[in-house]
Amino acid sequence: MLERFCWFEEGVTDSFGDELHGLECLGFLKGSSCPHFDGEEKRKSAYHHLIDSGQMQPGIALDDGAAVHYIDNTMKRVVSSRKEAYAYKVERNQADEERLQTNYLG
Repeated sequence: MLERFCWFEEGVTDSFGDELHGLECLGFLKGSSCPHFDGEEKRKSAYHHLIDSGQMQPGIALDDGAAVHYIDNTMKRVVSSRKEAYAYKVERNQADEERLQTNYLG
């Protein structure tokens, strides 16, 4: 599965250099998104920092292999192709993120 953070208002990327930073995206979905949440060592802390500092809106983080299904801008379910892949709701000033119920597709 491939998470498309470009559909959100903002996303986390390292596509334009060595550092992780926020990127303004297409805005079809509200908030921000962070792919590779468990796949890259600095992703989790960078996403929390961007949100906590007000540089990025709260949003959804996705482990490698997880995806979120939306209908009409409403999250309907989270699916994964790996047993230990999840999506998380990340809010401002939260030490931990909220793990969302994820349906493993097998």
